[in-house]
Amino acid sequence: MKFTAHRCVFVVLIALLSLRCAAHQTSPTDSSPPSPQAPTDKDKDKDKAAQSASGQGQKAGTSNDRLFYALPNFLSIENTAQLPPLTTKQKFAVVARGTFDPVQYPWWAFLSAIGQAENSEPGYGQGWLAYAKRFGTTAADSTIENFMTAAVLPSILHQDPRFFQSSKGGFTHRTFYAVSRIFVTRSDSGGTQFNYSEIVGAAIAAGISTYSYHPHSTYIRTPTNSHLFIPSDRTLANAISVWGTQVGLDTMTIVIKEFWPDVHRKLSKKHNVDTPPVSPKTSNPLEKP
Repeated sequence: MKFTAHRCVFVVLIALLSLRCAAHQTSPTDSSPPSPQAPTDKDKDKDKAAQSASGQGQKAGTSNDRLFYALPNFLSIENTAQLPPLTTKQKFAVVARGTFDPVQYPWWAFLSAIGQAENSEPGYGQGWLAYAKRFGTTAADSTIENFMTAAVLPSILHQDPRFFQSSKGGFTHRTFYAVSRIFVTRSDSGGTQFNYSEIVGAAIAAGISTYSYHPHSTYIRTPTNSHLFIPSDRTLANAISVWGTQVGLDTMTIVIKEFWPDVHRKLSKKHNVDTPPVSPKTSNPLEKP
C-alpha cells in the first residue's frame, strides 16, 4: 500500500510539472492569428453536443469535465461562483458517478499491478489470487475514501464537496489557492469552513480500510523460507501512513484540477490552428475551380 501510493505521488508530480510547462509554453503559431476556417457540419454537431453536456452539468451544479480527457472531474467548477448547494442525493449521485466510471477499473488494475510488482502488503503473497486481492483492496480503498470525503461527511456537516477553480493570479498564487482548498472549503450556505470532510473523512476511510480487510499477520511460503512470518498491516502506523498518502494525493490532484482548464484550452486552440482550412470550392479534387 505504501509503495504503490508513493509511486502514485511521483506520477502526479510529473503530471503537475507537465501542466506547468504546458501552461507557460507558447507555441510559434500562437503569435499569429489563425486563418479563418469554415466550420463543418460535423464540427457544429460536436460543439452542440459539448454545449449540451456542459449545460446539463451546470444545471445539476456539477460538471462533465475529465482530467486528461479520461479521469472523472465532475466536482470541479470553473468560473461559477454563484451556484445552489448540492442536496444529499446529488452529493451521493455525483460521487457514485465518478467512482464507478468505466475508466476507474483499468486504473485500479494498473495500481494493483504496481502493488503486485513491488510486493506491497506481502501478506497477500503472489499469483493471480493475490492480484485479485490487491485489486479488491485498491477498489475498496478508493471507493470508501471518495464517499467519505465527498458524500458522507459533506452531507452530515453541510459542506460543499466541489472545487471552485480560481483561474486568477500567477502560478504560485493559484497553486497556493488549490493547496489551501484541502484545509478550507465552502459550506452549503456559502460560508468558509475548515475542511473537516477532507481531513477527517480521509482519516475515517484510512481507519476503515486498515482495520477491516487489509492483511492480518500470517505465514507464507517462499522459495527460501517455507514458513516466513509476515506481520499484520492492521496497525496505527499504517493507518496514519494511508491517511497521509490519501491527503497528499488529493492535494496533488486538486492542484492539477486548478490548471487543467488552461491546458485544455491551449490544446484545443493548437488543434484548431493546426487543422488546415477547407474551402468549399476546392474540397473536391475533381471539381473545376
